Parts: sequence; structure tokens; C-alpha cells
Amino acid sequence: MEFRTSIKTNENRGLISHSDVVVMMGSCFSDNIGARLRHAMFNVDINPFGTLYNPFSIASSLERIIDCAPVDGSHMFQSNGVWNSFLFHSKFSRVDKMRAMDLMNERIIAAHHHLQEAKALVITLGTAVVYRLKSTGKVVSNCHKVPQHEFVRKMESIDAMTEVLDHCLTRLHEFNPELKVIITVSPIRHIADGLETNMLSKASLRVAASRLASRFKGVVTYFPAFEIMLDDLRDYRFYAADMVHPSDMAIEYIWQTFQATYFDDRTAQAAARCERVYKRLMHRPMTDNREAIERFNADTRTVVGNLIKEYPYITSIAEIRNLLD
Repeated sequence: MEFRTSIKTNENRGLISHSDVVVMMGSCFSDNIGARLRHAMFNVDINPFGTLYNPFSIASSLERIIDCAPVDGSHMFQSNGVWNSFLFHSKFSRVDKMRAMDLMNERIIAAHHHLQEAKALVITLGTAVVYRLKSTGKVVSNCHKVPQHEFVRKMESIDAMTEVLDHCLTRLHEFNPELKVIITVSPIRHIADGLETNMLSKASLRVAASRLASRFKGVVTYFPAFEIMLDDLRDYRFYAADMVHPSDMAIEYIWQTFQATYFDDRTAQAAARCERVYKRLMHRPMTDNREAIERFNADTRTVVGNLIKEYPYITSIAEIRNLLD
């Protein structure tokens, strides 16, 4: 007798290899799974514009990356003593306008090179609700706590979302013909809009994702993160204290399912080994004994040296570079 409904994924083992460059774009799911990939020492670029939620912002950001188009002063505005951009997350905001622009443009250039080399792109759609700035009519990626009366809020249609993502995917394929795209719908609820609006939004995103997977067969696949959370892990113990975000246990379960879907045996083995070494790199000895610390560091360098012999491409990982330096 079955006491739960588990989700069967469309197996694409080998779609992601451990030596591949991977790019993550979109909602918090991209941050969560991107962090797991980073801990497993994948060469992964996570949300170069910061967390993005709606298909329009995701598509426009990807096309800006493709074009390597810099931001200029017209995208900037000052609020609460710092300069912001409606295209970027507030982590890029700075007191100095030129410094903020430099940070944004550096990320665009780096993301352009990553996307050019990437074998896999994961797009996480978070919401179908968009905010358009009244003064320009353009969808913003982040409202930066600007008063709501400055925006027009709208639930976008399935057709409109499909069209903008279809155009983006066509451009992506022209830019990098080897790129495989994984689309998923974020399991994180947007309860600020109300639960009914959230469910309508998620349903619209799911239909758009299905249409795109059908149109771009062999290029686009769908990963059911939303369905896993809703139908497999249907219990509040799998949510964090806010009852909105998945708990660490749920993220780990989805991560394991993601691996089983897209990793072959060799990649899964490499990821497991690298995760263990990454934890060692993040470990800080609970002692002031210099001899013990030096012995631990020496052992770590030996472990990392052996890992590099087997997986030489991990020298691109920041933590490995720091150790070698």
C-alpha cells in the first residue's frame, strides 16, 4: 500500500556533467539549487542580476547578457541615499552611482562569457504577476521599496509569457547552440498576492513551461520542483517557519531528485566527493593550537591536490583558487 504520491521525473541522465558550465536564472529555487551545485564544485553562475521572479524580467536579463549590453545612467535612480536599478537586485545598490554601475556591468560581462560556454541553463519561473513602472511602462525586476502607486500591477497572460520566453529561447539557441535549458516553476508561494492569486499564477507559469518544452523539444526540459513540493512533500514540516519557503529537508530532497534526473553515475560520484571536500574547505578548526591548525590545513591541501588530479577543471572554483594561492 502506498502512503504518498511520489513524482516521476522525465529522466535526462547525463544532461549535466560535472565539468560543464551551468547558469541559474530566476526565483529563489535557482539560488537554492545553484548553491548546492556550487558546493559540489560545479562551475555555476547564479543569478547575475540577483533573484528574478517573473518571465519578462528573466527574458530581458538573459537577452541583455547575450548582447553584453551595459547599463547606463538612464537605468539608475536614487532612493534612501543609494543608487538603484530596476533591472538589478538591491545587493548591487551603492551610495556612489558609478560604483553601482561598474558592479552591474562587471556581472553582465562575466555572465555573457559564462552563458557563451554553458552547457545547461536552469530557468526558474516564480510568478506571473508583474509590476510596470508607470513613467516608462516597463516591467521592473525589483521595486526597491518604491511606493506602489508608482507601478501598475498585472497578472500577465499565458500567451504573453510564452511569447516573451519563446523569443528569448530562440535567441539563446542562436547564441549558444549547445545549450540545454531546464525550466521549472518555483515551489515558493507568493502569499503577499493572496493564495488564490498565487495558485492562478503558478498554474499559468506551468502551462507556459509546458508549451515551451513542446516547442523546443530536445533543447528544453521541465523539472517538476513545484509538483514535488505540492504533491510529494505535502506536509507543513517540509516548509520553513514562514510557511512559504521550503525547509532545508525539502531542498535536500529536491536536490537529490534533481541529481537523479540530470546526473549520470560519474557526475553524481564527482559531486558527492567534491561536496565532502567543500565542507572541509568551509570548516574552521575549533582550536587555537597552531600545530593542529597547520596539520589540518596541510591535510586539506593534500586532499584538494588529489581531487584536482582527478578533476583538473575544479581549479576554476573560487575556494580552490584561494587555497592554491
